[in-house]
Amino acid sequence: MDALVYIGILLAGLVPGLYMLAQYNSLIELRNRTRQGWSDIDAALKRRYDLIPRLVEIVRGYAAHEREVFEQIITLRDRCAANHGPVSSRAKDEIELVNGLQILLARAEAYPELQAGAPFQSLHAELVKTEDGIQAARSSYNRHVRNLRNKCESFPSSLVAQMFGFRPSPFFSVESALREAPEVRI
Repeated sequence: MDALVYIGILLAGLVPGLYMLAQYNSLIELRNRTRQGWSDIDAALKRRYDLIPRLVEIVRGYAAHEREVFEQIITLRDRCAANHGPVSSRAKDEIELVNGLQILLARAEAYPELQAGAPFQSLHAELVKTEDGIQAARSSYNRHVRNLRNKCESFPSSLVAQMFGFRPSPFFSVESALREAPEVRI
């Protein structure tokens, strides 16, 4: 009879322990997926940062008098590229950069010969593709953030999350300025 009591005590401790272990491993996986998602966003944003100076130079050749817009875009690009802070800070900077790009592209519409040029069309297509990559990475990241938040906030997994100091990451949302290819007027 004593053996059955020991087995019962062992099982009573083993089942919650295995549950905690499974929840902990699940939280680790979600945290790592969230970090990977952020890394994907970061890589796509760097690609955008690398394309912006080329866009500015192409437009500058046609609209040299738009100097303040060019300087603003380059300043915003440099600030975004240098910002390695929290997601909320980066989102704020990205919103300003996207707004600046919208202004630049709106100004470019005043130059049909610019829009008809192969270098501008090619670069704009590259930027649209990059924006699509940023959107896909952002969507994936936010999905992992949601899953981690659900795990950290749902009972009883929230107990394990609190016990081991898991904190959900913030969502990252920025509207894209370059969702469509440019309209070419001939």
